[in-house]
Amino acid sequence: MSRPDPRDRIRSDPSGTGPRRGPRGSRAPRRVLSAVVAVLAMAFLAPPAASALALPTPKAFTSYVDLECFATDAYAPPAVGLTLRHLNPVLGDLPAHAVTLGAREQLCVPVAKNQVIPPDGVAEFVKYVDLSCYRVTGAPVNKPLVLSHLNPVLQDLPRESVTLGAPQQLCVPVAKNGLVPPDEVLALVSHIDLECYAVTPNTLMNRKLALTQLNPVLTGKIPTASVQVTNARRLCVPVHKAGDTIPSEVAQLVRWLDLDMFDVVAPAITPVPLTLKHLNPVLSGLPAEKATLTAARQLGVPVAKNGQFPPG
Repeated sequence: MSRPDPRDRIRSDPSGTGPRRGPRGSRAPRRVLSAVVAVLAMAFLAPPAASALALPTPKAFTSYVDLECFATDAYAPPAVGLTLRHLNPVLGDLPAHAVTLGAREQLCVPVAKNQVIPPDGVAEFVKYVDLSCYRVTGAPVNKPLVLSHLNPVLQDLPRESVTLGAPQQLCVPVAKNGLVPPDEVLALVSHIDLECYAVTPNTLMNRKLALTQLNPVLTGKIPTASVQVTNARRLCVPVHKAGDTIPSEVAQLVRWLDLDMFDVVAPAITPVPLTLKHLNPVLSGLPAEKATLTAARQLGVPVAKNGQFPPG
């Protein structure tokens, strides 16, 4: 008589729970495999983590900083005394000097010329370079300089021979309407301080340019406009304010930002009310300012001095 087959009991199990499987039939490996597959699927489908923006090279950055400067309504900030020293090597022999922040005269905002937009990796920084310019005074420097244009749109212009006169403005970084730059951008633009000097002679550019706003606060408020660029009026050069600790990699970049400021004849605009907040640590304690843009007055374009070009 043959022994009963144990599998018959399994096949006829009345409990309804199904057969119990031994180690060879366990579901545990399948569950582990399913979990691994799910993790891998999530890894492939999930969007990549955002990476921090790398600083552009000095040449890439400075070549695309074009600022349109608008007259504003009258405002006098607290009379803050500041000690400034030059950052650019061409002016490194000039002594540190003291200035007092006077009345606000204009607000300079980033623009593109003739639809030549800054490249990726540069535009993200340039579009947040907003500078509020205040009256300062000082002794004439009387230093001769030769200026070479950096922006691609103006590469065909000849070099300018000028003499640096007396300081007239200090332009410092601000945020408009609470739009503060991302952290990696703020680390750069918050240390851009430009001291603007009168220059002679007042070279005539005599060129018509189409200017397009780059900062998000103004892109919907000021349309692209055709302006006639006339005479050079000032040269704005990078300076360091005492008390401001500039990271070395940032200092190596902002020290090359020189702007040749030309007068412009521009179409009328609808006045644009703004709220400005200082970004530089030395002036961050100053109160927020109301500023209404009333008319375009100047265009600042990037230049190199005495043949010393930004690296990169």
